[in-house]
Parts: sequence; C-alpha cells; structure tokens
Amino acid sequence: MTPEEICARLLYRDGLMLVLDKPAGLAVHRGPKGGESFEDFFGALRFGLPRSPSLAHRLDKDTSGCLVLGRHRKALEKLMLLFKQGRIDKTYWAVVEGGPAQMQGLIDLPLGRLDATRGWWMKVDPQGQPSQTRWQVLGRGHDATGAPISWLALKPLTGRTHQLRVHCAALDFPIFGDPIYGSGRFGDEILHLHARAIAIPISKNKPPVEVEACIPPHMRALLTACGWTEQIDETVRLTRRRREDAQLRVEAEVKVKQA
Repeated sequence: MTPEEICARLLYRDGLMLVLDKPAGLAVHRGPKGGESFEDFFGALRFGLPRSPSLAHRLDKDTSGCLVLGRHRKALEKLMLLFKQGRIDKTYWAVVEGGPAQMQGLIDLPLGRLDATRGWWMKVDPQGQPSQTRWQVLGRGHDATGAPISWLALKPLTGRTHQLRVHCAALDFPIFGDPIYGSGRFGDEILHLHARAIAIPISKNKPPVEVEACIPPHMRALLTACGWTEQIDETVRLTRRRREDAQLRVEAEVKVKQA
C-alpha cells in the first residue's frame, strides 16, 4: 500500500485521532506468524507529528470499515479508555444468510474461547463473558442462488472477540461468507461485515465525532439485492468532503497565525 493509497482511506482527522477505512482481508497488526498488516503503513499518517499514530482498537482481518487511531500517547490512552468503558457507539452493517423473523432485537449470549489451542475462535458459553448485540433489519432479499438473505445493522454493546459473528451464527443467521462460523457454502466469498459508523465522544464540551465508511465493493451486490442504493453512500461522501474542507480551512488559519 502506497502512502497515497492509505491517505485516500482517511475518513476523519483532527489533532487527537484519525479514522481510517480499513480494507477487508488485511490484518490490522502483525500476528505471531508475521505477514503484512495495515499497521505497517501508518508512517504515512504522521501529518507533521514525530511518531506514527497507533491503534485504539481492533477489527477482524476480514472486516472492513471504521478504524480509530490515536495520534499521540495521551490521545491514545483517552481513546482506549472510551472503548473500554463502552462509550464509543459502533454500528456495523452485515449481510446474513436467511435472517430473523422480527425486525429488531437484542442478542444476550455470553461468549468464551472455543478451544485454547485454536487461536481466538469463540463459542456461546454459559460460563463465558457477558455479551450483548442489538440488531435491526434494514432490508431483505435473495442471493444469486435464490436463497434468502438479510441486511442488518448490528450494534455491539460489549466488545468480545468475534462477537457479532458468533451471535449471528448462534441465532441461525450467520454472516454471509464467514469462513469460521458460516455455513461454508460460499467458497472464496469475503466476509460481509462492515464497520459502517462510529461516534466518538472525544471532547467534553462538543458533540461526539461521527464518521461513516462507504460500502466496500465486495458487499454492494448483495446489499443492492436487499434494497441498498448508491445514493445512500453519496450522502456520506458529501458529508466527508464538507468535513475535509473545514479541516483544511482550520489548518490554513493555524499556519497564518504561526507565521
């Protein structure tokens, strides 16, 4: 990934944090086996600061969308505390196999490790950690084979590993393309889970910073089958351009004052 490519994924920037649009299929940081990671390219995001920004939280390798970075130590500590306290509002969009009969609901199922020898795979476990996910049906449709699918908005109220994936699978509507918890009938399909929006109360006297990430190419076909339209993301792009223009004006004014 070139500096230009990672900068093109910048959704939000201020003096404390950055929000990036993470691509699906790329780990956020190097695992024990090594390999390329999204974090390898953060050096291009210093924007005048002496150190690269750092991850304030994690997304699964196969999940796309909003990823928050702290630009310096104090900002990173504050962001990590907000995530730990559950004060950051996160909304994911997913395409699931089948779907719930109701239009909205709450999944309240504790989660624990599936097997200590198999990495971070999880399972519903009565002795596990409390885990809650709110869900809402945004649309319904059919995939290319004619099988029913649903477009869901998912809000994790807790932050367990693989929480959304395990919760959906436990209620018999696994996320489309999930290689671990799904049905396994989609071959090389990419996981259809996207961190669509995030709201971060970073400043005490200001409203939360709200950021949205446009839909990645691999999810557009099935979302369209469920009623999603490109016009929905055009609104997101327009809001982002306005925010970027405002940020550029602020930076220009700072430079003038410093001169």
